[in-house]
Amino acid sequence: MTVDPGELPLKGLALPGGSSLLRGLAKLGVTTVADLLTYLPRRYEDRREITPIADLAGGTSATISARVSDLRVEKTWRRGVQRTIATLVDDSGAVDAIWYGRRFIERRLTVGTTIVATGRVKAMGWTKQLEAPEFSPVGGGDQVSAGRIVPMYRLTRGVTALSLRRAVRALLDQFGADLVDPLPEGVLSRNGLLPLAQAIEALHWPEEFDLRDTALRRLAFDELLAVQIALVHRSRRRAGGGAFSIRPTKAELTTIESAILGGIGGASPKSSTPWTGDQRRAIDEILADLATGSPMLRLLQGDVGTGKTAVAFVAAAATAAAGHQSALLAPTELLARQHAATAKRLLAPLGIEVALVLGGAPVAERRAARTAAAGGRAALVIGTHALFAEGTQFASLGLVVVDEQHRFGVEERAKLLSKASREPHLLLMTATPIPRTIAQLLYADVASSELRELPAGRQPIRTAIRTSADLERVWTFVDEEAEAGRQTFVVVPRIADADSGGEPEQGTTFDDDLDAGSATGVEAQAELLRERLPHRRIGVVHGQQRAAERTVAMQAFVAGETDVLVGTTVIEVGVDVPAASVMVILEAERFGLATLHQLRGRVGRGGDKGWCILVSDSDDEVAVARLQAIESTRDGFLLAEQDIALRGEGSVLGTSQSGLPPLRIATLARAEDRALALVARTEAERLLDQRGEAEGEAALLVQSYARGWPIGRATGAALTESAPV
Repeated sequence: MTVDPGELPLKGLALPGGSSLLRGLAKLGVTTVADLLTYLPRRYEDRREITPIADLAGGTSATISARVSDLRVEKTWRRGVQRTIATLVDDSGAVDAIWYGRRFIERRLTVGTTIVATGRVKAMGWTKQLEAPEFSPVGGGDQVSAGRIVPMYRLTRGVTALSLRRAVRALLDQFGADLVDPLPEGVLSRNGLLPLAQAIEALHWPEEFDLRDTALRRLAFDELLAVQIALVHRSRRRAGGGAFSIRPTKAELTTIESAILGGIGGASPKSSTPWTGDQRRAIDEILADLATGSPMLRLLQGDVGTGKTAVAFVAAAATAAAGHQSALLAPTELLARQHAATAKRLLAPLGIEVALVLGGAPVAERRAARTAAAGGRAALVIGTHALFAEGTQFASLGLVVVDEQHRFGVEERAKLLSKASREPHLLLMTATPIPRTIAQLLYADVASSELRELPAGRQPIRTAIRTSADLERVWTFVDEEAEAGRQTFVVVPRIADADSGGEPEQGTTFDDDLDAGSATGVEAQAELLRERLPHRRIGVVHGQQRAAERTVAMQAFVAGETDVLVGTTVIEVGVDVPAASVMVILEAERFGLATLHQLRGRVGRGGDKGWCILVSDSDDEVAVARLQAIESTRDGFLLAEQDIALRGEGSVLGTSQSGLPPLRIATLARAEDRALALVARTEAERLLDQRGEAEGEAALLVQSYARGWPIGRATGAALTESAPV
């Protein structure tokens, strides 16, 4: 019988580890056979080499084959905690293996039994110990943890290393030969790819590391093909649509630009350079796109503080001049309110009415805004997710602008686009530059404009690295800035998916759900600052607060009612606080370059000097290099390239930073995978017709990727939620 693993729940299967394992796996989002078989090891240990006991070296991990000569349980100095000690001997000597608090070890070992054991060697004076080694009886038929290349998985409470390996082995034995491979034989042979069943087997139980690498290439191809199918579909679907042609006259454009520049305090319209050079080029490119009958798809990448919003307002005003409406989608109510206030100030001289649609607004206010949008009276409608709602309609939607575009999924944007009678022009804005090598592959069909130059009056932010020993001086500086009427952000690391740094040994549990620590850290830091600066007003903002509570905290800071705001990275990207002059980032080594650069851009926006202070005690080479890069470089585009070189796009491309499809296996920082992405693009173009649709065998393949198999939910989501547009 052919089995589709994506349809089989784990709950109905008899797995080693029982209900405890199932509960733990469910916590990790692993609930089906497909989920578990694509829950890949995070690393591997080569346990094929047997080390004589006499050759064990302290501080290393080693595998031995030895006989249990003695077994005993002893009390320890810790109340209620015992330790199990097994003396293991081979022809070269003896060593004690020690487990703390695990009485079940006594039941699993028998004196006289020969086992294969792997563990960390600890030197104790002239003697050595094995610390909590994993072990299996020799010839016991359950050699999943010794004598081979052994997979090491991320664990959580209720999921032990041994139980997880046994469960994966059981599923492969039961279903491995029947896995449905979505790729046709032609695609496999053309590209030298392993069949799916062989690849999954080799990824969990590789006989050689070369075979594992070949298997990884197969799943990396699946991952990249899923992404490229989404991109080809998007490109061909939009190419077939017809948009409004928006062509403002020269006089209209002069009036529009004069009003906007005057409102933001720009240069005189008579000046030869009223905009920065980058802004001028971006405006010209956008207007050229709007003038065609093909729907614009353009990405406006603006480094922090380079004036993306002003460029977008020119496009919105040009759309209004043509008799059509624009919608500006913002990720938060606070940012939407800020955009609306700015738009009303800049566009009022042009007679353009701005409506603000917010889910949290009073009913009467929300109804009035929607009436203005539906009737066409409001030429620019700004809002958050409330723009997707059925009650929000437009008379003639011609342009959609998405701010911080990575914060919205494809389906969300599609809901807004569907409110137009014709395919609207689409302008995506991001303050997180995308590395060029990645943009060439994943944004190949998206036109791009870049803003790098700072407008006149913006001063570069000075960045300095300090240690925790310098904090007293830092807080003194913060106090002096507050005395001068300036404000400070203090950012505490957000603990998400934290890890102990090593895999728990056999029999232990490991709880990865540590996000609660983020709020505790923020509150604790705020309390320390209240003690250190008792005469200053200290605010708090973090992800565990209710949305309304976060908004109140941010609005108080924007209004100058708070001197210091302590928070996590939920501090709003794009929110202007002109009086904010200092950004203090604690444990800065825990943030990526893109995040550090974004946080730095929150200060110095009012014309005063701005400071970004990176506090770190780390001596990790990569972390130090990352902090030195942010200290010496102000170019966000260059930092994006450096970040991917230092960390790989696995971290750089998280949905919280850039919105690119989540790649768990493929690594676009590596030339081989970039080449593989181009191959996947060619195959995707073969699979889809000119309308971006697939038929027959190709349709079944596309549907299988849309379900997330065989590459798991994380990448399957790229087709529905996280693709760039």
